[in-house]
Amino acid sequence: MHKWLFLVPAILLAGCSKTNPPVSAVAPATEPVERTQPAVAQGTLVPKGTTLHVRIDEPVNTNRNRAGDQFQASLAEPLMVDGRTLLPTGTPFVGHVTESEASGRLEGRAEVAITLDSFHLDGKEYGIHTSSIDRVSASHKKRNFALIGGGSGLGAIVGAIAGGGKGALIGAGAGAAAGTAGAAATGKREVGIAAESLLTFSLRAPLEL
Repeated sequence: MHKWLFLVPAILLAGCSKTNPPVSAVAPATEPVERTQPAVAQGTLVPKGTTLHVRIDEPVNTNRNRAGDQFQASLAEPLMVDGRTLLPTGTPFVGHVTESEASGRLEGRAEVAITLDSFHLDGKEYGIHTSSIDRVSASHKKRNFALIGGGSGLGAIVGAIAGGGKGALIGAGAGAAAGTAGAAATGKREVGIAAESLLTFSLRAPLEL
């Protein structure tokens, strides 16, 4: 009886001393995930015919400018391609005068033409080739007819008072000559583009940014 009393605690202690083997956590095997990276674009292409809306920063006219003179402008509307803004509003542009010619004294029309050459973006200059914008003056004809005809009429009146019919003919000729001289002296026309004018150019060749 007493032996069993000592054996029971010993059996219990022996059972408690046994430890279960550690269970190693093994992660389930997974297949490697393949990630496809988009190709890095070497440059964004702005297609030919894309319009550029710019505001000219200074006046350009036949009175102050000659062919080859440069002018400054800035982008008035952002340039967007496929929903992305490529050039923000305010991007600075440089252009030049391709033609600047005042009219003759009695004939011809004054004409000025400009085009864009380049712009700056993120510290880099990009050359471009765009359409040109022309401004042409009105014709001389109506103005000259008024000046010469008015001179003839005034001369005829003066001639008639001075010497009758013959005097009228002489006066008309003298008046026409005076009118022609007046047209030649004052008839030279100028034309130009005012500062802050909104202008639209189009790309004549694709542009790579």
